[in-house]
Amino acid sequence: MRAPVSWLREFVDIPLDATPEDVHAALVRVGLEEEDVHSFEVTGPVVVGQVLSFEPEPQSNGKTINWCQVDVGPLRQAQDDASTGSETGRDIRGIVCGAHNFVAGDKVVVSLPGAILPGPFPIAARKTYGHVSDGMIASARELGMGEEHDGILRLASLGLDPEVGTDAIALLGLDDWAVEVNVTPDRGYAFSIRGIAREYANSTGADYRDPALAPTTVEASGVEVSVNDEAPIRGRQGCSVFVTRLVRGVDPSLPTPSWMVGRLTLAGIRSISLVVDITNYVMLELGQPLHGYDYDTLQGPIVVRRATPGETITTLDGQVRTLHAEDLLITDDSGAIGLAGVMGGLATEITSATTTVLVEAANFDPVSIARSARRHKLPSEASRRFERGVDPLVADAAAARVVELLESLAGGHADPLGSRLYTAELPAAIELPDGYVNGLTGADYTDDEARSALTAIGATIAPVLDATERALVVTPPSWRPDLTDKATLVEEVARVIGYERIPAVLPVAPPGRGLTRSQRLRRNAAQVLAANGLVEVLSYPFLSATAKDAFGASADGAVSAIKLVNPLDSEAPFLRTSLIPGLIEIARRNLSRGLTDLALFEVGAVVLPEIGKSYGSGPLPSGVVRPSDGELVDLLTSVPPQPLHVSALLLGHAVEKQPGADAVAFGVADALDVARQIASAVDASLDIRQGSHHSLHPGRTAELFVNGHSVGFAGELLPALAEELDLPRVVAVVELDLDRLIELARPEVTPHEIAGFPAATQDLSLVVPADVPAGEVLSAVVEGAGALLERAHLVADYRGTGIPEGSKSITLALRFRADDRTLKAEEASAAKLAGAAIAAERFGATIRE
Repeated sequence: MRAPVSWLREFVDIPLDATPEDVHAALVRVGLEEEDVHSFEVTGPVVVGQVLSFEPEPQSNGKTINWCQVDVGPLRQAQDDASTGSETGRDIRGIVCGAHNFVAGDKVVVSLPGAILPGPFPIAARKTYGHVSDGMIASARELGMGEEHDGILRLASLGLDPEVGTDAIALLGLDDWAVEVNVTPDRGYAFSIRGIAREYANSTGADYRDPALAPTTVEASGVEVSVNDEAPIRGRQGCSVFVTRLVRGVDPSLPTPSWMVGRLTLAGIRSISLVVDITNYVMLELGQPLHGYDYDTLQGPIVVRRATPGETITTLDGQVRTLHAEDLLITDDSGAIGLAGVMGGLATEITSATTTVLVEAANFDPVSIARSARRHKLPSEASRRFERGVDPLVADAAAARVVELLESLAGGHADPLGSRLYTAELPAAIELPDGYVNGLTGADYTDDEARSALTAIGATIAPVLDATERALVVTPPSWRPDLTDKATLVEEVARVIGYERIPAVLPVAPPGRGLTRSQRLRRNAAQVLAANGLVEVLSYPFLSATAKDAFGASADGAVSAIKLVNPLDSEAPFLRTSLIPGLIEIARRNLSRGLTDLALFEVGAVVLPEIGKSYGSGPLPSGVVRPSDGELVDLLTSVPPQPLHVSALLLGHAVEKQPGADAVAFGVADALDVARQIASAVDASLDIRQGSHHSLHPGRTAELFVNGHSVGFAGELLPALAEELDLPRVVAVVELDLDRLIELARPEVTPHEIAGFPAATQDLSLVVPADVPAGEVLSAVVEGAGALLERAHLVADYRGTGIPEGSKSITLALRFRADDRTLKAEEASAAKLAGAAIAAERFGATIRE
C-alpha cells in the first residue's frame, strides 16, 4: 500500500519536517513492513508557461516540429541572453516541441534549464532542428504523472488556469511523496489511507481524525436489491452489505483535478476518467472498493447471485469470461453486469455519455472473491481488499464520500434513489482476564496502558459483570475481523505499546535434558562428512517420473513413489524415495558453472510407502475444532514412513594433479569410504558385500549391511546413465538409511583400551574361485582366527600369471595382539592358519605359496 504524505496529513498530524524515513520508522514500530518510497523526482525550475505563438517546420526525416515562443513569467534579474522579451519585462523562451495537441494561448508546464525530470532527465538549453531550445514543454508522462503520452500537458485539461510563471511543482503536487508498506493478509484495514493514518497515530501518539465517522447514513430507497445466494461457500453468504446511491447530472467530460491525479499516481493508480478516478480515490482513502454503473443502462432490479453453468460476462477489460458456479455475480434482468468484488461488466460501464451514476459500496465474502480472482486470473485493487476483509460499516461513508465528490467535481446532484441492504456480522466481544496480558508477554504493562492501546485500535471496553473475577470485555472494531480471541488482543497491546517492553529472557533448560541419542548420532554423521571435505547441500524434495524410476529402492519390487494431487511443479509430482536424484541435479548445476570436482552430501527424509497401502484417501478433519484422539491416530497411520537418509555424490578428482603425482579420480572406493565414515560416526560395524542396483554399474556396486540387515548401497552410476545426465563417466554415490543404521548401532559407544603389548602382523594370500566375494572370504578368516585377531582387511585382488584360470588370489593383512603378553610368531601363525582352514572348508581356498 502506497500512502501519499499529503493525504495522510488530512487524517493525522505528521510534522512538516518529517522525512520518509521518519514515517516508515513509525509504521514499522507498529508491525507494518517497510517497502519503498515513491516521489515524482522533479526538481529545479518547472513553471507554468503560456504558448504565445508557434511555427510548424517540416523536417527532412518526415517529422514536423513546432518552433514555439513561450511566456514563462516576469523577467527575472539574472536572465539568460536567450530571452527575447526583455523589452516587455516578460521572459519569452524559444522552445522546440514535437507535439501538436496545443494552440496559441494554451497554458502548459515548462521545464527550464537546470530542471531535472524523472529518469533522471536533466534539462539544458541545446541546439536542435536549427534552433536553440531553451527548455522543454513537458507531457504528463515526462513529469511522472502517468504512462499516457498523447502530447504535452495542457493545464486546462486539469481544470487549471494559473498565473504564468507559477511554480508548477507545487501547483501539480509534484513535491509530494509516498511511503509504501507491505500489508499482511490479516490486516486488510491497512489497505487504505484511513488505516495507515491510524497506525501512524498509534505509533506516535499524534492526533487522528477518522474520515468515516462523519454522519453518512442517508435514507435512500427505490433501487431494488436482493441477494439470492443458493450456494454459499463455507456456509457464509457471498454478500452481506450492498449500499447504493444515485447521482444525476454528472458531466463525465470534466477533468480530474491535478491534486487527485497526483495522489492517485503516487498511490500506484492510473488516472482514467473523472468518475472512475473518484471511485478509486475513495477506495484508497477508506479501504472500501466501489463501483459506478451507468444507471440508464440498468434493466430491472439488482440481484446478487451465483453464476449458472455456461453463463458468460464481458468484463471492463473487454474479455468474455465463462463463469464458474462458485462465482458471485451482480445481475439485472439482462444477466450478469459485474463479477462481484473483482471487476465490473462492460454493458453498464461509465462512458462519455453517462449522466446518471449509480454508486455501489458492497461487502463480499473474502474466500469467494479470492477464488474468483484466481480462477479468472484477474487480480484487481478491489479483490485485493475484499480478500483481506473490508470494514462492513464503512460502506455508507464511502458511498456518501463518492456522492460528495461527484457533486463538487463532476457537477452532479444527489438523488433520493438508492438502497441499503445490511446483514453483516460484527466481531464478537472477547473477555480479557485480569493479568492475562502481562502473563502471556512477560511484560509489565499497566492496566491503563492496556486499555489505552485497545482503545487506540478502535476497540470498545467494558468491565465484566461478574464481580468475583476482574476482567475486561473487549469488542474489536468492525474493521478488525482478525481479532478473535484474547491472545490476539494481547498481540495488539504489545504492538501498540512497543515490543521493546517485552523482556528478552532465555529460558533455563531443565537438568538432565539435551539431545536424544538419535539426534546426537545424526549430527555426528553430518559433522564427520563435513570434516572430511564433503559439502552439505539441500536439494528439491520432489522427483520427476524419470528420476523416480531410476532411483527407487535398490531391491526388486521397489515401492512406487507417492504422487501429489496438486504438485508445486507438474514436471516433478512425486515425493522422493531417494536423495541421489537431488544430488545429481545439484551436481549438474555446478558442473554447468565450471565446478568439476565435487563431493556433496545431504541428510534428509525420504518417503517410502508400504506395498498395498493407500495414502491420503480418507477425509480430513474440518480444522474448526481439535481432532479427536481417534482422528489423530487415523491421520498418523495414513502418513507413509519417512526415514532419514544420508547420501553422498562424488565426481571429478579426489586429489588434483601436482608435481610428481598424477590426479586421483573419485570412484567406488571413495563411496565405500564415505559409508565407513558414517558407520564409524554412529559406532556401527559395516559389512560390505557385492550388490546390484538397476542404475549402478553391475561390477562396481556394493550392498551395505549392519548385523546382517541391509542399510544401503554404494557404487558408480551406469556410464550410459551418466552420459544421459551430462555427467562425467565416473560418478560415485552412496546412500544409507540413517535411522536404521542408528537403530542397529551399538547402544553405547564402547571405548577401546590402549594395548599394552606389541602387535604381530602377517599377510595371508588365498586362492579361491573368481566368483567368491572377497568379503565372504574375509569374514571366514576372521571367524577362524579367533580372539587374537585384532584387525583384518583386504589389500590385494590378483588375477593373472601363476593363478589358475577361473580363480583369483586375495591377500589379507592381519594384525594379532594379546592383552596379557607379547605374542610369539608361532601363536600368530597358528591363528592365521586356523582362519585359512575355515576359508578352505567353505570355499575351497588354498594358501598361495
